[in-house]
Amino acid sequence: MPAAPPSPLTTPTAPVPSRSPVLGRLAVIAVTLGIFAIVTTEILPIGLLTSIGADFRISDGTAGLMMTLPGILAAVAAPTVTVATARIDRRLMLCALILLLALANFLAAAAPFYWLVLLSRVMVGITIGGFWSIGAGLADRLVPPESAGRATAVIFSAVPLGSVLGVPAGTFLGDLAGWRTAFLAMGALTTAVFFMLMLLVPALPAVRPTRLAVLRTMLRSVHTRFALLTTFLIVLAHFGAYTYVTPFLAQVTRVSPGSVTAFLLAYGAAGILGNFLGGAAVARHPHATFATAACLLAAATALLPVLGRRPIAALALLIIWGIAYGAIPVSSQTWFAKSAPHTPEAASVLFTASFQATISLGALAGGVVVDHTSPSTVMTLGGPAAALMAVAVWLHFARRLEWPERS
Repeated sequence: MPAAPPSPLTTPTAPVPSRSPVLGRLAVIAVTLGIFAIVTTEILPIGLLTSIGADFRISDGTAGLMMTLPGILAAVAAPTVTVATARIDRRLMLCALILLLALANFLAAAAPFYWLVLLSRVMVGITIGGFWSIGAGLADRLVPPESAGRATAVIFSAVPLGSVLGVPAGTFLGDLAGWRTAFLAMGALTTAVFFMLMLLVPALPAVRPTRLAVLRTMLRSVHTRFALLTTFLIVLAHFGAYTYVTPFLAQVTRVSPGSVTAFLLAYGAAGILGNFLGGAAVARHPHATFATAACLLAAATALLPVLGRRPIAALALLIIWGIAYGAIPVSSQTWFAKSAPHTPEAASVLFTASFQATISLGALAGGVVVDHTSPSTVMTLGGPAAALMAVAVWLHFARRLEWPERS
């Protein structure tokens, strides 16, 4: 698969330490595995929603709070943690945050009450906000400049890999040995990632600390506002629907738990393809790439209630959905980066905060809808939201707005 081109977030911010190229690549792998653990932990409840709800005797909508809380906390933690720790070595921050994630997974695995599961999800949200904001733009500090683009593509490949490997594996393990075992396994994996970060990532003294004034200046930019609008609409559409895809497949498509795992695996594999296709195209065609992903997602979610009663049709639409969503995180991040090319960490903060806040809103809104109507209605509503996002991209293009030049 083609590697994504250099991201605007790879603007050098500090000299790369003189290290072996092998050690640099291993450090990139450690950060990638950290993001993989975060993404998998964040969306793991999607595949386990029904079994967790049955265990605690709660509705699917109430169980969906496991997706809502991390997004809210991540949106708050992204600017708060990044600004508050601006002068602390970034390696130490990555290690502390990933250790918090390991503790969150172990707490969820042992929780006798649902409120303790929700407490663990608060810890997950803090980790997401801090780790993503700090780690997303570190590639150029771990490898030489000529390798930074490829390293960034590797780091962001952890997003679809969390779907293609983490969630289906967690769902399979949950079906085989119970949902608590899935969280216990994630705790063990995250602990291993903690030691990898300690051993492989070099000291990363803070440079160009992100301040609130920088974030306020970014928000005055019309480009940043368009990035916020497009991200809000597409993430709302996706997570409002995808959070409840397991109940849809069980109740509407009527497939077995094993088939749900297979369907999610196919979705995740398509997401990897979409990630690399989107990453290769978005730098050259940011409007067309983002809008195409939105249109495909709109079509897939809107057609699922119509065609999704047949397993083969549901699978085909999930594959289209996976390709579309695979291109969305890298497209959204690129829009934020193009809006503020001189402040990559600040751009990463706004990307993380807006993305995660909308995940929580989407999961919450979807939970309200699914509790009062049905999983099919949630899917139907995702289509118009994604279509509106494509319209917003067209408006940015039609106004012929030029992104700031990089120095």
